[in-house]
Amino acid sequence: MAAVRPGDAPSGGGGRRGGLRAALGGLTTRGRSFLAAGVAAGVCAYVLGQSDLLRVGVLLAVLPLVCVAVLYRTRHQVAAARKLTPRRVAAGEEARVHLRLDNVSRVRTGLLMLQDQVPYVLGPRPRFVLERVEPGGRREVSYRVRSDLRGRYPLGPLQLRLTDPFGMCELTRGFSAHGDLVVVPRTEPLPAIRLSGDGAGHGDGRQRSLALAGEDDAIPRAYRHGDDLRRVHWRSTARLGELMVRREEQPQRARCTVLLDTRRTAYTGAGPGSAFEWAVSGAASVVVHMLGRGFAVRLLTDEGNALPSESVDGFAASAQDSAEAAGLMLDTLAVLHHSKGLGLSRAYDALRGGGEGLLVAFVGALDEEQAAVAARMRHQGGAAVAFVLDAVAWQGGGHSPQAEKRLRTLGEAGWTAVPVPPGAVLSDLWRYAGPGGAGAPGAPWAAAPTAAGSTGGRP
Repeated sequence: MAAVRPGDAPSGGGGRRGGLRAALGGLTTRGRSFLAAGVAAGVCAYVLGQSDLLRVGVLLAVLPLVCVAVLYRTRHQVAAARKLTPRRVAAGEEARVHLRLDNVSRVRTGLLMLQDQVPYVLGPRPRFVLERVEPGGRREVSYRVRSDLRGRYPLGPLQLRLTDPFGMCELTRGFSAHGDLVVVPRTEPLPAIRLSGDGAGHGDGRQRSLALAGEDDAIPRAYRHGDDLRRVHWRSTARLGELMVRREEQPQRARCTVLLDTRRTAYTGAGPGSAFEWAVSGAASVVVHMLGRGFAVRLLTDEGNALPSESVDGFAASAQDSAEAAGLMLDTLAVLHHSKGLGLSRAYDALRGGGEGLLVAFVGALDEEQAAVAARMRHQGGAAVAFVLDAVAWQGGGHSPQAEKRLRTLGEAGWTAVPVPPGAVLSDLWRYAGPGGAGAPGAPWAAAPTAAGSTGGRP
């Protein structure tokens, strides 16, 4: 919330002199025309000796100056507040911005014109005209914003335009408050399929490990308020002089790593329908889906960076709320851009250092060397699914023999390699990732399902 006093000098100005200079600079085209006509009439009256024409000239020149003085001396104290609902939307969805204007002065305001600053991609700049606001009164307006491109977009500052009744002068004052709209990638609900990376015997992807193997091998911890006294470990309590309790069996969440290839050389085209945006949206869908199934998820890029960087070991902590973890990763994907890297070696090093669990990769075009690096990424104990986007197919060039060769390289290494044709629907391709799917190793590389109206055929 911020206050605006139209008579004050602009920020960093020179007091009343700077404010008066700014007010004179706020003359509109009509005001400048009246002033110029008055000066011209005065000069002509002096040359021709016409006193009546001089009176007309004085009237024309004085009217805009009087309007400037009146508007400059007006003291309006208004405060503005902004509310964005919701603050995070998926690409293609709408958000509503609510603006509230309060008159905190003891005088009635004049005609107010509001204009909010929004990026061009969100639509035209909204403008509102408000009637006089009584002392202590409030006006509320709202407008909608929408973007088909993911990203973080600043909203504001809100500008207040004041004008006199004759339209001779117009002053603009800005509020300091800003807002941010986060447009995250679109996500699709994915069907629940059985993956070999799922933990057995404890629901969807949950595994259990015993924290103690016996009385002598128990690993105690400090007593916490609310712990059952029957779990007190007396031997450790006597040795340490502090009340200790036995650890219970702790659920250990199965892990899933989502690898996103962001190399600029791996994709072609731009815009909402490009291959790279499909890969980002696919990674977001898998992240949300696996978190919902109870997995600890890590989002990794080709540069070996875990996103977001502040996450513990790259994975969402087991005690962390899944919705919060998904929100953090979606916010990171919203502002993710192409990398300048040329290979996948950094991602391979990151996976080799701690890559247990399920691996789901979204990769672009692969040459022979990068296909070999990707083949070595597969974990020995977990499942690995790769969604491969062929740049030639996404350019409309038809089937690429090199792409099929790369798919076979991944399949021979144990990957479940799924080709992604233009316009494919991830929820349909996701079924191929399960056991017996068409994308399973050794299966023929059949055409994957596509969205209605898109081009089918072999990728």
